[in-house]
Amino acid sequence: MPIYLDNAATSFPKPEAVCGAVDHALRHAAANPGRGGYRLSLEAGRIVLAAREGVARLIGLADPARVIFTANATEAINLALFGVLSPGDRVVTTSMEHNAVVRPLRELAARGVEVVKVAADSTGFVAPADLKQACTPGTRLLVMTHCSNVTGTVQAIEELGPWCRANGILFMVDAAQSAGLLDLDMAAMGIDLLAVPGHKGLMGPPGTGFLAVGQGVWLKPLLYGGTGTHSQSDVQPEELPERLESGTLNVVGLAGLHAGVEFLQEIGLNRIRVHERELLDQLIDGLRQIPTVSLYGISNNGHHGGVLSFAISGVDPATVGYRLDTEYDICVRVGLHCAPEAHRSIDTFPGGTVRVSPGWFNTAAEIETLLDAIRTLAAS
Repeated sequence: MPIYLDNAATSFPKPEAVCGAVDHALRHAAANPGRGGYRLSLEAGRIVLAAREGVARLIGLADPARVIFTANATEAINLALFGVLSPGDRVVTTSMEHNAVVRPLRELAARGVEVVKVAADSTGFVAPADLKQACTPGTRLLVMTHCSNVTGTVQAIEELGPWCRANGILFMVDAAQSAGLLDLDMAAMGIDLLAVPGHKGLMGPPGTGFLAVGQGVWLKPLLYGGTGTHSQSDVQPEELPERLESGTLNVVGLAGLHAGVEFLQEIGLNRIRVHERELLDQLIDGLRQIPTVSLYGISNNGHHGGVLSFAISGVDPATVGYRLDTEYDICVRVGLHCAPEAHRSIDTFPGGTVRVSPGWFNTAAEIETLLDAIRTLAAS
């Protein structure tokens, strides 16, 4: 079994309960929810409802019907951005965003939406004061990542959300790297739109994700079609979640997502956070002792998520990743990590970095094996 350290892309391995839930649903409940009154369809509906309720509890959302299931966080982000923004609107964002935010905003800019980007410092942190200053009167939305997928830098969303609410600005958070690791409470943090993948920190299968829509937020649908309700009408339903969920849901994947959420709640996010930070502390301490290694991001682990980027002087990150894989059976991510503007912010463009993202199932022994390998590569 390889040493897997790319949990920021997709968590692996999955908890046994997740695998079991997927297998059970595929064998016994893979019917179409909401499309029939027979037992298999009703059981599929119960699986979807349980997943919706479990997710809502995890993120502090009072109404589970406002959890909109998607195939991934990218779809959730597109659903939110194209659903809330119209030509003439003004949106503020940051230089640390993933292309899942950057590219939809570029398309919206081409359609007449004003997009304002606020620069991060060299650690990847975006000062709240700079974001507030950029949110001039008439700003419709502030959208930003909670935790950078390049540096692991955690942004001050708990300060910005309530401020946005007090100033009549919608607040949208990309929680791709924080859900399942950092606490999220939509009500307390003033979050109106929360985009989350199911396959990363939530431990669910690929092909799952959701957009959580705060009370009072109205979105145009991204997809139109069959919902299993109001079948006599050719108009999209108004009620949530059906208004924003057209077509057959991934019942099998959602069964696994629900099991992943239950696994997290059983273990406790604090235990997961402590474990991953201990591994990152071990990694950071070891890398700092290698003279030719440069680290990127905030050094204070209290403001750091589950991701660390580094580079070895004179060695292409792609070479490092290739050798770690082929010579040591270690899986890491290399390159620009779908976030070129973030790399410009920390001065690692165009070569990128080597990214390490430990997970719950990684061990201190595995981190030491990685450090031994990097010491060898740095000396060669």
